[in-house]
Amino acid sequence: MNGRLIVFEGVEGSGKTTQLKRSYQWLLESGWCERLQARDVLRRLIITREPGGTEVGREIRQLLLTPPPQEPLWDQAELLLYAADRAQHIQQMLKPELTAGSLILCDRYTDSTIAYQGYGRGLSLELIDQLNQIATDGLQSDLTLWLDVDAAEGLTRTRNRGEGDRLEKADLSFHQRVQQGFNALAISFPERIIRIDASFSEIEVTQQIQEILTEKLTQWYES
Repeated sequence: MNGRLIVFEGVEGSGKTTQLKRSYQWLLESGWCERLQARDVLRRLIITREPGGTEVGREIRQLLLTPPPQEPLWDQAELLLYAADRAQHIQQMLKPELTAGSLILCDRYTDSTIAYQGYGRGLSLELIDQLNQIATDGLQSDLTLWLDVDAAEGLTRTRNRGEGDRLEKADLSFHQRVQQGFNALAISFPERIIRIDASFSEIEVTQQIQEILTEKLTQWYES
């Protein structure tokens, strides 16, 4: 029994975390999980995130998003911390659960590192690819839902919520470069990444995602 990994990606304020939670509830309430578990093709449904999907990861997340104010976090150190979080997450949780047959919804994964640290920070894409290969041991998502919203609009949404973290406080040009990174990835990997127009209302975005999930779950489990 092999599980599936579904990743939610996007710039700050794209609504990915909200939509991940809505998808989780829909999968439970729509009967998908119950039906698949009854047929013994699904172990359980899990939500997780990067960084912070393990106890070690939560400590790393704290360092990444709210580092000591007297000691700025260097770009290379930031990249390596994300890789360390991912390596722990893969070995401790993702791989064992996927092997057991779980369906995992993950808030961010490798594409975020490419978009944020590669395109946003300007670090070597070749180096990032090497680190991702080491950290993931080759594990890719089965489906990545890219919630595409204009970077300026996303930042406005985020800042309307109040005090942001270190990444949310970065200037607009940084987030525009991140957006370019996600766009480039979607073009390069159309078999894995599906664009969701996240400029619509929350309910309309949810409907887009549910249609895609229905198609994919049918393909994976019922074809």
